[in-house]
Amino acid sequence: MKLVLGSDHAGFELKSALSAWLLDLGHQIYDVGGFSEERVDYPEFGAELSRVVAAGEAEFGIAVCGSGQGICMAANKIHGIRAALIRTVEDAQLARAHNNANVACFGGRVTDASLAQEAFAVFLSTPFEGGRHADRVAQLNELT
Repeated sequence: MKLVLGSDHAGFELKSALSAWLLDLGHQIYDVGGFSEERVDYPEFGAELSRVVAAGEAEFGIAVCGSGQGICMAANKIHGIRAALIRTVEDAQLARAHNNANVACFGGRVTDASLAQEAFAVFLSTPFEGGRHADRVAQLNELT
């Protein structure tokens, strides 16, 4: 599966751990940066990875900043993106099943790599339920 990852400096360590894990699983990874723990601004990377997903160049994205909040806000500014802050496995399951989320956002300062891996595995394996949720997702897609 093609996945795109992006982070600021505070999310770099977790993004790197997730990237290595996903590569070991055989996924194709496109990393839009940042590429070190040197200070950078999360809006640039949240928007860039979301543009890749919105263009259909990757199936899903992973966005990481210190808390996960800021980069999630940036990601959701791009039309067609449904980015979700993931703090638990249940967050990951519900974000996919009910919201058809296409970007998972994690906080590098608040989420350890093992939890992020477990949650993202659930994110990838959970299908969108459709049904009553489809109308709501369609409404999200209409927002500008």
